[in-house]
Amino acid sequence: MAFTVTPRDAGVRFAVHVQPRAKRPGIDGTHGDALRVRVHAPPVEGAANAAVVAVIADALGLPTRAVRIVAGQSGRQKLVDVDGIDAPAALARLLIP
Repeated sequence: MAFTVTPRDAGVRFAVHVQPRAKRPGIDGTHGDALRVRVHAPPVEGAANAAVVAVIADALGLPTRAVRIVAGQSGRQKLVDVDGIDAPAALARLLIP
């Protein structure tokens, strides 16, 4: 399977695979059908989730309030909703070579 961005009414939804405690935070391609997001924060008390939101918002050029984790708060596999962007624009900004 390939990484896909699903359109929603207010934006898009996609899967994320998180690598906590990474040396360098950022988006690092795909992991199966999910976007691979590396974060420096440990997976403790929501720190990694907040870091994931910040990395995705920064990559998309949106405020952090536009990004929210809707499933997988306690695991590496997450489902993310992003408001204020369409699928083609999200793909272009997330998967820059």
